[in-house]
Amino acid sequence: MGSTVVSVITEEERAARSRRACDAAVAAATALGLDASEAEVLYDVFSVVVDLAPSPVVARVPVVTPRGITSAGFQRTELDVSRWMASRGEPTVVPSALVPAEPVERDGFTMTFWEKVEGVLPGDYDAVKRMPSVAHLHSILAEYPGEVGFFPGMQGYVDLAFDDLEGREDLLPAADLARARAEWAVLSPLIASPSAFARVFPGVPVQVVHGDAPFYNLIETADAVLYSDYEHVGVAPVEWDLAHTGEEAIASYDAAAVDLGLRAVDTDVLRAMERLRDLQMVAATAMIPQLPLLADGLSSTLQTWRATEPWRDLPSP
Repeated sequence: MGSTVVSVITEEERAARSRRACDAAVAAATALGLDASEAEVLYDVFSVVVDLAPSPVVARVPVVTPRGITSAGFQRTELDVSRWMASRGEPTVVPSALVPAEPVERDGFTMTFWEKVEGVLPGDYDAVKRMPSVAHLHSILAEYPGEVGFFPGMQGYVDLAFDDLEGREDLLPAADLARARAEWAVLSPLIASPSAFARVFPGVPVQVVHGDAPFYNLIETADAVLYSDYEHVGVAPVEWDLAHTGEEAIASYDAAAVDLGLRAVDTDVLRAMERLRDLQMVAATAMIPQLPLLADGLSSTLQTWRATEPWRDLPSP
């Protein structure tokens, strides 16, 4: 059954959404006793990030989320992991100590409040250079004691997104959707549970990982490199964090991993994780009506995926 056609948000509607999110953050901050009289929006893509000046606090307000995903659960994970990282003395963004470290609901938005990081430098996003930091993060997260899911959000997210893309050739050609569904049918059982993964890749351990391109989500200042964005932390093989970073980056990771007593990257697992990431990006086209700039952002990824051979079966254990 095809999905109901959803109109694409206009630039005026997007700007209005951003203003509403900012206003909600200011209202929530004010209710919590902060002075946010000079607030301004710093960033607006999947989340609206608001500098609550003159208070040294930044609000993060999700405005674009996949169908079936609720922000609050992921936000609690992010807050818990960041506090735990800080308790270990690791360089990380931290929740603001000026308000309770919990998601806050206001005017239809759910938001979190963070200590403002001063002096942020432009990121060069060099995966090769940043891989030692990723390996170190994996060595720390392997000890995280909190409860997190196995590939959290992937199962429901991809299935619902593909359903929403039925009949939406303005978003994704039918042939692409058919191929993506076929590949997902092969690969999704792999990430249904740790035991399912172990049957295909026996001896390859899983652990708590960042879940969302940790090399990209580093915040650099003149004095530190901070880990950030733990919303998608979950249990998976480390290769989930390393997909599509390139051979040089993998070599850089392996060199750092050896020094930390971690295992080297398994190339078969990496290939499977890269195709799962491809399907995650295909599914993301369902969010284009909410975030039109995704169309351009996903274009090269989809072209690269189309040029690959379709994934037909899992490797034999």
